Amino acid sequence: MIGLITLGSFIAMILIAFKAIIEPRLAHSIVLSMGIGLSSVMLFVTFQAPDVALTQAVIGVGISSVIFLMGLKHLRRNYES
Repeated sequence: MIGLITLGSFIAMILIAFKAIIEPRLAHSIVLSMGIGLSSVMLFVTFQAPDVALTQAVIGVGISSVIFLMGLKHLRRNYES
């Protein structure tokens, strides 16, 4: 069962990464990169590394994505004016 979860998370991570690369809208690409981070969190939990999973969830998914989205908002504001 753990092997199926690991394999499913790994395949999901690869598929989400390809979708994030070919996505033309930058905001959607940032959200998809959050999905890659969440898939890696699932892998870390499966490998019994909760400290690494928590760090990835907070920093990799949460803080980085917020910074990227704020930067995108700032770029759009400067581009429109």
